[in-house]
Amino acid sequence: MLIVNVVGARPNFMKIAPVVKAMCRAGLPQVLVHTGQHYDERMSHLFFEQLEIPAPDLNLEVGSGSQALQTAEIMRRFEPVVVERRPDLVVVVGDVNSTLACALVAAKLGIAVAHIEAGLRSFDRTMPEEINRVVTDTLSDFLFVSERSGVENLRHEGVPDHKVHFVGNVMIDTLLRHRQAAAHSDILRRLGMDSGAPFALVTLHRPSNVDDPEKLRALLRALGELARDLAVVFPIHPRTHKNALEAGLEPELARLLITEPLGYLEFLHLMSNAKMVITDSGGIQEETTVLGVPCLTVRENTERPATIECGTNRLVGTDPTAMLAAARQALNGRRPSGRLPELWDGHAAERIVDILAQQFLAKAA
Repeated sequence: MLIVNVVGARPNFMKIAPVVKAMCRAGLPQVLVHTGQHYDERMSHLFFEQLEIPAPDLNLEVGSGSQALQTAEIMRRFEPVVVERRPDLVVVVGDVNSTLACALVAAKLGIAVAHIEAGLRSFDRTMPEEINRVVTDTLSDFLFVSERSGVENLRHEGVPDHKVHFVGNVMIDTLLRHRQAAAHSDILRRLGMDSGAPFALVTLHRPSNVDDPEKLRALLRALGELARDLAVVFPIHPRTHKNALEAGLEPELARLLITEPLGYLEFLHLMSNAKMVITDSGGIQEETTVLGVPCLTVRENTERPATIECGTNRLVGTDPTAMLAAARQALNGRRPSGRLPELWDGHAAERIVDILAQQFLAKAA
């Protein structure tokens, strides 16, 4: 019996970490494959170290490329791994290109697929992640769902109930496990932000926000206006930074506190202490919900409605003026009172592994 766990990008690391640990405790044989979709060795190593993930058994070192080229290259390099190892199950997480590519390879070779974070839908097919989610769910034999909306989405799409398992959110397993360690980070001191003054934390990386130079300019200028009211800390994504420099936006960046991408513990410490978070990320909507930090999501939709219904998340759209108005409202308003979505209790990975272990025992019998 063998399970292949797949990661490819930094959001995957937080999702796979508790699953790997739970499989080890249950004695399930596994190997970890890193596709190398995010290929910054320093950042990858830091995340693996901080999240206490064993070093990958294999690194496919795919690197960057267009959607089609990257997906194809992952498939090309992953197929021999599956042919050689002949696992009983391939586990994929999230919605990145590695998720789709490895699920497709496994399914075509007759290997069962488990998708962790299944059923999330933005209903926006212009998002590459939405295509990845829909296709991966179609191919999967085990669909592990993080919030109730996912169950309803899959039922509406005709997925048989016996394939769908509502288990909770593995991202929150990781957050709750490492929250205390993150509290000891010295990142605020290193940034000169340890006076207790309020600050906003920003992440922007989606092509719809950062690939158009004029749109990126307008968003950065709105953040610069916000910086008149409080410090704006921006751990900048390499894609965003590259686009900003190519568009000559150094003056706009100069009004913000720009840092390189940060490790998990450093970023969690900043997020926990922020007055607000402005983001276009999916996972950060979930993390701020648990932390009770106001989150302004710079998108027109979200695949994580539980963060709005239960949590502190607010969709503000992509208009910079509306984003700035919402940020100033959050700055001057009361902290939203959220509640934890169902089963976001730190035990999602255990539920996943219990289900897989039962399946393995049944197969062995």
